[in-house]
Amino acid sequence: MSTDILGVIFNSPARVKIMRLFLLNQENVFTPSMVATRSNVSPALVRREIVILSKSHFIKRKKEKQGGKMVEGWIFDQKFEHTNSLTNLLFGAEFVDKTELARKFKRSGRIKLLILSGIFNHSENSRLDLLLVGDNLRRPIVERIIRSLEAEIGKEIAYAAFETQEFVYRASMYDKLIRDIIDFPHEKVINQGSVIEQIPQATI
Repeated sequence: MSTDILGVIFNSPARVKIMRLFLLNQENVFTPSMVATRSNVSPALVRREIVILSKSHFIKRKKEKQGGKMVEGWIFDQKFEHTNSLTNLLFGAEFVDKTELARKFKRSGRIKLLILSGIFNHSENSRLDLLLVGDNLRRPIVERIIRSLEAEIGKEIAYAAFETQEFVYRASMYDKLIRDIIDFPHEKVINQGSVIEQIPQATI
């Protein structure tokens, strides 16, 4: 279920991103400014959403030492009664719009392969969440898309991006980083140019 649809349900796309941030980082204490940065939400909107979420007992205040000084922030409340139901809703099978994701990455070069794993399909054994393969990759654009995706999801994304020739070579040499994503459950969002067939004994 995409963030846009969930935003309608919760009456706030910003709230969806903030809730995901706390759910995926349940041991972390976040100040309002950290929430704003990580979720790409304005500070004013963060303050409003924090009030709502704290009144719902979704988060609670907590002090901890950060960078050598004591700060007061917010942490997920482990006593929240609807954690499982909310997690299933916010991180369901389609919690990212894959069609839109493919469209965005196609602006970053001639994309041959886009694979999602890890956080996107709840595969805890995968070292990568996203693998991108293409020609003439525009790295700054790739980076901006990743940062935007991290804000939407609420967690840092482990990803790798390769030019096609380098990917085929490394996969052929059984590069562990690549095999860790292609040998575990994954989803191919973009699969063009017969890249897979170029890899000896490829099983992806």
